[in-house]
Amino acid sequence: MAIAPSQPVLSLPDHTQLPETDGTFVKNFQEHPQSLLLTDSIRPVLDTLHPDGQYAIGQDCGIYWRLVEPPERGAEAPDWFYVPNAPPLLDGKMRRSYVLWKEIVAPLIVIEFVSGDGSEKHDQTSPLAGDESKAGKFWVYERAIRVPFYAVYDVEKALVEVYELTGNYYQRCHPNERGHFPIPSTGVELGIWQGHYINQTLPWLRWWTSDGHLLLTGDERAEQEKQRAEQEKQRADRLANRLRELGLDPDDL
Repeated sequence: MAIAPSQPVLSLPDHTQLPETDGTFVKNFQEHPQSLLLTDSIRPVLDTLHPDGQYAIGQDCGIYWRLVEPPERGAEAPDWFYVPNAPPLLDGKMRRSYVLWKEIVAPLIVIEFVSGDGSEKHDQTSPLAGDESKAGKFWVYERAIRVPFYAVYDVEKALVEVYELTGNYYQRCHPNERGHFPIPSTGVELGIWQGHYINQTLPWLRWWTSDGHLLLTGDERAEQEKQRAEQEKQRADRLANRLRELGLDPDDL
């Protein structure tokens, strides 16, 4: 009796076997600090939401949603994204990319920064039969990766558009009374803040709490604490001087 030859087991590549870049450049000098600002300010919130540390934040990192040749055609690299309940390391190794067929969980929110006229970020072109390289960025996030929230930020216009996945399609969100866009499962809101950050005064995309308090960066929190301590010292000094005027030694009290 003839024995049929065994069939090879199909093994899909993981994040260590796929390219981590497509060779493109960051479009301007604002994008890097903008990503840092988003990450730094929201990290304490995410640490509270995920006390086990199981979440991942990507900045210009590839999200692989299909396997094609060359491999990077099967990926989008958002300027910023957050994935809940995903380990920051895989098998003790630093992530090189986010591979959906290995991870299953999609990012909760993807943020793209506009360069040029912004048409690439809004491209809803569906892939043609036999030519999936034609898929537009908007289509990929909406129909393939199915990201619950997609934000497009145009710094030159000081404008952010937020889309929420409703059913199979994105619906553009309306801002609340503060001009912010709530991301309900995180308890934070996304909006625009005009100010100075890393030697640039610009409109910046930032997070607020659900009751309207700006989420501060580590440097801002340290500066706020420094000012609070200085105010307390000034009050203590005024009280000590008043006691001396009354003939009392504050050190004896």
